[in-house]
Amino acid sequence: MNDNAPLAERLRPQSLEDYVSQSHLVGENGALAQHLKHGLIPSMLFWGPPGTGKTTLAHIIATESGRPFYALSAINSGVKDVRDVIEKAKQSGGLFTTKNPILFIDEIHRFSKSQQDSLLQAVEKGWVTLIGATTENPSFEVISALLSRCQVYILNAFEKADLETLLKRAIKTDQHLLKKNIQLKETNALLRLSGGDARKLLNMFELVINAIDSDTIEITDEIVLTKLQNTTVNYDKTGEQHYDIVSAFIKSIRGSDPNAAVYWLARMIEGGEDVKFIARRLLISASEDIGNANPTALVIANNTFQAVSTIGYPESRIILSQCAIYLACSPKSNAAYKAIGAAQQVVKETGNLQVPLDLRNAPTKLMKELGYGADYKYAHDYANNFVDQEFLPEAIKDSTFYKPGDNQREKAHRNFLKNRWKSKYDY
Repeated sequence: MNDNAPLAERLRPQSLEDYVSQSHLVGENGALAQHLKHGLIPSMLFWGPPGTGKTTLAHIIATESGRPFYALSAINSGVKDVRDVIEKAKQSGGLFTTKNPILFIDEIHRFSKSQQDSLLQAVEKGWVTLIGATTENPSFEVISALLSRCQVYILNAFEKADLETLLKRAIKTDQHLLKKNIQLKETNALLRLSGGDARKLLNMFELVINAIDSDTIEITDEIVLTKLQNTTVNYDKTGEQHYDIVSAFIKSIRGSDPNAAVYWLARMIEGGEDVKFIARRLLISASEDIGNANPTALVIANNTFQAVSTIGYPESRIILSQCAIYLACSPKSNAAYKAIGAAQQVVKETGNLQVPLDLRNAPTKLMKELGYGADYKYAHDYANNFVDQEFLPEAIKDSTFYKPGDNQREKAHRNFLKNRWKSKYDY
């Protein structure tokens, strides 16, 4: 290990036994622990906040499975780099081991479609086992063909106890820190400033220690804030403020305050927040907080996402502002959000209920003879294109999940449903 390496690098775990947190993955019954135990390593994507150990896990998997390890960063790698490293991996796999080499790609969400396409054949043919790390939702950022070939594992933000364990381990095991008498009296400031990022926590901790010219050091919140006051920023797009500010942004829209929404939007833009991250939050808000009270909000939010993905900064700030103001000034309803939540809960409680016979498809003669679709009433054959019939399984018939909100559009929904379903929708 390089003596000049940052503390976080010097303390990087070399085995699952030394790994802190993510017990759902690395614990005795964790998915990754089981993969290593049986020697079957699938291609996978690690999705989680910065500093939660994605890169470390990739290294550990390669080491403990005895596989060659190749790494690329999506920030500075192109298609040619991907093809070159795949070719090297194929050759090393054939010469030295029967096990597939591991190709680790950091920040894979930054790869373009063509760059991701260049990985498909290697993954499909088994030339490499891909491990990608991303802080963004793979459903949005990874092409479907590649996503379908990978297992997605979520890494959670570190708990307070995990972060304190890392600090104590650093004091007890790091050769540089052992030269000093370090007393960890308070941790709140370090934990808050790190935003749950273990790498940032350890490197900030070392920065504080190096700033104190003494062999005996007591770490308190006051000392941490004093030593780091010139190094903190107003907006950390990978830390606690990232989540606090976007929360304030969405709550301002939900609360119909366009002035506050634009202010928090400006904070994110000035902090260098990813333009697509902001646009995705607007999309979610348009459905979750506005929904059918103003269906056009979702159309505008979707168009905003498409536009800013093409244009980028600085012009995207105008489009984001327009959308945020429109959403803030729209009538609000969370009826659709609550409806799907209620329906999912019933599915979890009742399991796979049978589709009623009259609603089943009948593409074959046998199915028709068994009564599939026999009693189905075709709505367009009846007055007002409606006929009273049950569409839910018998066990949950007459259940009501959607309860229209108290706004002009959904009042129309309520009247529509009451006029047709006289008893079922007696709101």
